[in-house]
Amino acid sequence: MTAWRLVACPLFTKEEVEIIVGELDCTPEALRNLAALLSDAERARAARFKFEKHRRRYIVTRGRLRLLLAERLDAAPESIEIACRSHGKPILGGRFVECGLHFNVSHSENVAVYAFADRREVGIDIEAVRELWDMDSIAAGVFSPREHEAYLNLEASERALGFFNCWTRKEAFVKALGDGLRYPLDSFEVSLSPGQQAKLLRVGDMPGDSCAWTLDDFTFGDNYVGAVVTQKQPVSRSDRGAARLAA
Repeated sequence: MTAWRLVACPLFTKEEVEIIVGELDCTPEALRNLAALLSDAERARAARFKFEKHRRRYIVTRGRLRLLLAERLDAAPESIEIACRSHGKPILGGRFVECGLHFNVSHSENVAVYAFADRREVGIDIEAVRELWDMDSIAAGVFSPREHEAYLNLEASERALGFFNCWTRKEAFVKALGDGLRYPLDSFEVSLSPGQQAKLLRVGDMPGDSCAWTLDDFTFGDNYVGAVVTQKQPVSRSDRGAARLAA
């Protein structure tokens, strides 16, 4: 399997968040080994994918997640219960529900990225930078007015990167909150201009610097950008929220 590597995020120490990113290509033997680690629900979900490419990527993403969790929990990968909260955020279930390890996963095309944090909520997102035919209309409908203005002020050659800077940063924040798309995307603002520091500029009526979250960005290869949002202060081990088992 293609090697996986730690991506250093300059604003975080390893004790706060660990990011691992890598490609999803693997040999047929490695694919079979990863598939053997999945739960029955995960196997059923894999079988529902229409295209073989998407099925393989799902198996590798989930199998690798189980291996990474197993390394951190000192447990067998196939024994780990992965649950989710009411709005879909994945968490540990069963005997590991109180262990304090938080994690999040994202993938785009042939790359997956994982974030792990101790007693801190975390959200991560990665995207391949590419031109979208409806990029301008998405920005107009999803970005806040200030973000949209910043996007329109970019040179045409920078628009795709600016778009995906904004998209990954907003997605990582929403995933950290665990509210899914129920959280209005225009109710908070992030920086997006290429070369500008990744920052939460506003959360509701609160300046980004005063909120409970920290935002950082990272890159992988030549055309992937990502963002990670982590809670500044540790949360109680018992504050895990209602969960249900999920694939």
